[in-house]
Amino acid sequence: QVQVAESGGGLVQPGGSLRLSCTASGTVYSVILWSWYRLGPKNERELVASINADGITDFGNSVKDRFSIHKIDAENTVFLQMNNLKPEDTAVYYCNVRTIASARWGQGTQVTVSS
Repeated sequence: QVQVAESGGGLVQPGGSLRLSCTASGTVYSVILWSWYRLGPKNERELVASINADGITDFGNSVKDRFSIHKIDAENTVFLQMNNLKPEDTAVYYCNVRTIASARWGQGTQVTVSS
């Protein structure tokens, strides 16, 4: 079984930055895709960013010029760097890890952007 854990959320002022991390542990075979989703106050789910095994990335339209994603395969970890944060980025951020055997979600980490 694969366990997924996110960390790095918190309260930040508009214009600030945060870095989220997501680590997969347990029986982790080749990760096909790492994805970050967020669930906002209106319970709308949005793809934030993803990175596949080849390092190809994808971003949601609302974040593509502000967020970046990279991974460290040897550590089964992915990072989401969030810059120039806006109040509308406030959400619970969830990491999804897809391997050849399964897809697992983390418990989520809260990001609040407020002055």
